[in-house]
Amino acid sequence: MLPERFFWFYFLQAPSIFECKGILLFHSSVGLKILIFRNKLLLSRLTLAIEIIFTANKEPEMQNFDEIIEREGTHCYKYDLRKKIFGVDDVYPMWVADTDFRAPDFITDALRKRLDHGIFGYTFLDDEYFSSIINWIRIQHGFKIKKEWIKYSPGVVPSLFASVLAFTEPNDKVIVQTPVYFPFYTAVKETGRQLVRNPLVLRDGRYEMDLNNLKSKIDAQTKMIILCSPHNPTGNVWRKQELLDLCAVCLENDIMIISDEIHADIIYQGNKHIPSASLSDEISKNTLTLMAPSKTFNIAGLNSSYVFSSNPDILDKFSRYVEGLHIGANIFAIEATKAAYMHGKEWLSNLIGYYTDTIEMAREYIHSNLKNIDLIEPEGTFLLWVDFRKTNLSRDEMLKLLVDSAKLGLSDGFMFGKEGDGFQRMNIGCPRQKVLEALERIKSIKSFRA
Repeated sequence: MLPERFFWFYFLQAPSIFECKGILLFHSSVGLKILIFRNKLLLSRLTLAIEIIFTANKEPEMQNFDEIIEREGTHCYKYDLRKKIFGVDDVYPMWVADTDFRAPDFITDALRKRLDHGIFGYTFLDDEYFSSIINWIRIQHGFKIKKEWIKYSPGVVPSLFASVLAFTEPNDKVIVQTPVYFPFYTAVKETGRQLVRNPLVLRDGRYEMDLNNLKSKIDAQTKMIILCSPHNPTGNVWRKQELLDLCAVCLENDIMIISDEIHADIIYQGNKHIPSASLSDEISKNTLTLMAPSKTFNIAGLNSSYVFSSNPDILDKFSRYVEGLHIGANIFAIEATKAAYMHGKEWLSNLIGYYTDTIEMAREYIHSNLKNIDLIEPEGTFLLWVDFRKTNLSRDEMLKLLVDSAKLGLSDGFMFGKEGDGFQRMNIGCPRQKVLEALERIKSIKSFRA
């Protein structure tokens, strides 16, 4: 608990008094206090400060991540579209990157409170929304951003499309580093831009950027690179020097950086997410960062996302495409974002601990039982990049065995680019029992365990 003098300090910051009466009672270590105010705003500010402090000192929420929750019949993309995606409806779904965990209570409580109000009219982004984002990024990632840097977006993928439209012209070239999240391709191709692939290099079990190859592909038409950081599907958490070297190439060649950092919160021990924009003022002014609470807290269906940049010209151009379409923030997305970022630190720590144990189990299982399969060690994300190339199976042969024989639905590596051929992406954002079941289904196929 903070010392009582904190409350009086907070009180003294208010500039004006003597307008209307307000009375606030709260309990302290020295008994019941009665504070009398003549300023409603001051009273409101102090009440909020006390509420935040008392909430922050509650015992950390311990969620049962082993709980199995039925998702079929809930218009769930992962479960209810299996027939459309895999051709059969009985595969064990370990593909699309949302999780099977219930959203934490502090989020559902906030949504329920807003729901109980019963009126869902036009809304706006309040100061608490912005401060929750600012504080989260400062605490989690050590980077101080400002309110005026932030713009709401309905999602990271819409932000990708808006960015390509805003900052490039038809036939301009946009670089992506493959294998990579497939909407990177569509955001470039479907807007009439030229896609330039700079394949990552797998060396000693870890992917690296090939900057020499990147430099060789840059010409006067190259205007943008879309960076995936942390990288989906490989699980890379890019190191500071890797990012500095990449950004130096971009600055030298006047290439704008779009940094998709949606997986930034899921980072494993020994690794650290570094926001690209935090590297220097010059890099910051050349970067638009895309973030969201959706992967971390499993609220993708609420369409809550945001972008930030220290460059007002970048923000203005981006806003023309998002705000120009009058896409406003969902009232529940606002409440969920605030709740997640104000109360989610301890919950997230528990979640990462759970993922860490799941990865250890998967690593040991693959090593002991699946001699023809290798796990690319994840540095972040809740996605495993699994190497099946030692099986020497064609893509069609492998998919037939996985889907028809093992009844397992993974994300085929080829969808992330031709460099992903021979790999499968497995989503471990689920109870550990489900991950074990998926591994046992793989083990049931002789070609995988030989």
